[in-house]
Amino acid sequence: STSSLVQGMTDVERLELRYEAEDMFYHAYNAYMSNAWPADELMPLSCRGRFRGREPNRGDIDDAMGNFSLTLIDSLDMLVVLGDLEEFEASVKKVINTVSFDSDIVVSVFETNIRIVGGLLSGHVLAELVQAKQKGMSWYRGELLNMAIDCGTRLLPAFNSTTGLPYPRVNLRTGLQGVNSIQLTCTACAG
Repeated sequence: STSSLVQGMTDVERLELRYEAEDMFYHAYNAYMSNAWPADELMPLSCRGRFRGREPNRGDIDDAMGNFSLTLIDSLDMLVVLGDLEEFEASVKKVINTVSFDSDIVVSVFETNIRIVGGLLSGHVLAELVQAKQKGMSWYRGELLNMAIDCGTRLLPAFNSTTGLPYPRVNLRTGLQGVNSIQLTCTACAG
């Protein structure tokens, strides 16, 4: 089991793995912030940002993207885990000031729920924790929570199906209107 593997490691081995994971995170995060932000993803071969609708369509894989700085939102909690509260605060400000969900774009309910709504909720909880421990962010007033509510509310039409299982995709502005996969349901979205 994993716990017995970890128990069999020396403190030095555990620290080496911790630093290796930290280095890998910052390699990817810094490359994204330098070359791709505010796009959803970094295209590793061209070192450019991938915006939905500006690059050739890759099919269903693009449904995870909504031109809402996906990678940045998805990274917020890791910045706190690594103790980088300064970068966390700066990133929270970037999300608050630049991300909007009022877009006429069809997104994956599952991916948007776990990565965007989940990232915003964990970012909110961690921002409040940073405040409570008086480590900064005295200006924060729940903006990430409000953004999570906004995004989650835009996903709700997908849950209005005859089967009780949600539809896999939803338009962030119009709900189910104009969504081609309305006859399908998504068991992963159901939890």
